[in-house]
Amino acid sequence: MEQKLAMYRLSAGVVFSLVFYACSDPQSALQQPLTEVEADLHRHIAVLAADEFEGRAPGTAGEDKTVAYLSQEFAALGLLPGNGDSWFQEVPITSVDAKPSAIVVRRPGYQRELVLGEEVNVGTMQQVSQVVVQDSPLVFAGYGIVAEERGWNDYAGLDVTGKTVLVLVNDPGYASQDEALFNGNRMTYYGRWTYKYEEAARQGAEAVLVVHETGAAGYPWGVIGSPEARIGLTAENRHLDRAGVEGWISRAMAEELLTAAGLDYQSMKDAAVRPGFKAVDLGGMSFSVTLNSTLSSSMSKNVVARIAGAKFPEEHIIYSAHWDHLGMRPQQEGDNIYNGASDNASGTAALLAIARQFQQRRQAPLRSILFLALTAEESGLLGSRWYAENPLYPLETTVANLNMDNIYGMLDGRTTEVAVVGHGYSELEDYLVRAAAGQDRTVVPEPSPEKGYYYRSDHFNFARAGVPALDTTRSNASREHGNVWGQSRLDAYTANIYHQPGDEYFPDWDLSGSAEEALLFYQVGSTLADSRDFPNWSATSEFRAERDRSSSRRALILSAE
Repeated sequence: MEQKLAMYRLSAGVVFSLVFYACSDPQSALQQPLTEVEADLHRHIAVLAADEFEGRAPGTAGEDKTVAYLSQEFAALGLLPGNGDSWFQEVPITSVDAKPSAIVVRRPGYQRELVLGEEVNVGTMQQVSQVVVQDSPLVFAGYGIVAEERGWNDYAGLDVTGKTVLVLVNDPGYASQDEALFNGNRMTYYGRWTYKYEEAARQGAEAVLVVHETGAAGYPWGVIGSPEARIGLTAENRHLDRAGVEGWISRAMAEELLTAAGLDYQSMKDAAVRPGFKAVDLGGMSFSVTLNSTLSSSMSKNVVARIAGAKFPEEHIIYSAHWDHLGMRPQQEGDNIYNGASDNASGTAALLAIARQFQQRRQAPLRSILFLALTAEESGLLGSRWYAENPLYPLETTVANLNMDNIYGMLDGRTTEVAVVGHGYSELEDYLVRAAAGQDRTVVPEPSPEKGYYYRSDHFNFARAGVPALDTTRSNASREHGNVWGQSRLDAYTANIYHQPGDEYFPDWDLSGSAEEALLFYQVGSTLADSRDFPNWSATSEFRAERDRSSSRRALILSAE
């Protein structure tokens, strides 16, 4: 029945995949679908980013409104439910709203109570009612990295059981700008704060504090400085394998602590860049805090819609975008709704716009197309992690993941370039280059590789599972105004809009660039859907081995169909 339905979907408008390359003028070939997609983006972003959706936080009334809207819109377009007869994949989540007592650092002759939200931000992922850290010895552990393949171990000879580790954000490559050290300016996963929390826990630390620096982190203190409930996948072990306290500390406060211990922050940072760095005990300094937590568990939802392939329905191209944002903060004065218009109502709207383009093809795609609107990305890529660990369709027969996150980014209009996050990582870029040429655009590396965007959105969980994953970010190459203007817009967005209440929708937005990006992703997926290709990772990618292992499993799965 699915195949029959798919075969009879006829075009109600523009046959984009046929027109895209047929016209000698790429811009005139693009104009009609561009206008249609731009209108779709305006319509859907306006709804999803409205105050009535309360910032789309998982486990709230805002989620209920969001997933209802998305499932209704997919149904109206004629798509099929993606999970049997359901539009949803349930994702078990637990919110931990931790209220800290006094946060105190002391040593002989020095005692300081840290100001929550201004100097430190602490919380916990442990799903328990109370976490107590009392007089835990503080240790400076450099970048907090253990990378055996690079001969790097910041914890060498160090026992941090029952201790609090202070670590630097990013990795030594960024700090040194040495291309021979880690990946130079381009952040590795070792540079992400998520990795630092994970490694500190593996080492037995009871608390971990990451030193915030705007350049190295990729965003200002305001993005992470405000205390809030933390959401994680519900765990049988209540995440007791995590450090009891995870948090950030401002650079100014870290400098003060090191000075009180008779050390110089910059000197310690310079030392941490050099191989063989040895962790330093902060001279009898200790860290104390008690977290009293309110727990709330619920089932959040990934929204899943599907177009069945006409010939190879068991093979899937996955389009993904996270529907969630940061919700509301009632205690905050003034505007306290984090609407997330750009991040990521824009990417979610693109899912619906691309779905329309597929439905308007003259013929159904040969392979199946899966549209995943994912929950809890802002809480640690949870919806995509849950899907990757509990796939509705085998990852071995998943052709690719095309992820759209924040495709507006406060840069008005169209660009001459396509900026790839993780440039050179996979063979998907070959398809992207060809599609971009049809828009008179060139493919370039992302403008800020030091910010580690490849590890900051949902495509990363597909990549870890071996599925080639493509993600782009907004280039600064404004077609109308040039690179300097474009970069100023991106910088202003990061400084003033990203993860702030100001990320709101405005009807006068120029969404032509966002529409162009959506059509680019449509063309890549459409080409893959009508091919027999299974793209792979580049030979040097850390994800290549898993994809290679899956190829033999894929053959068994497809032979059994």
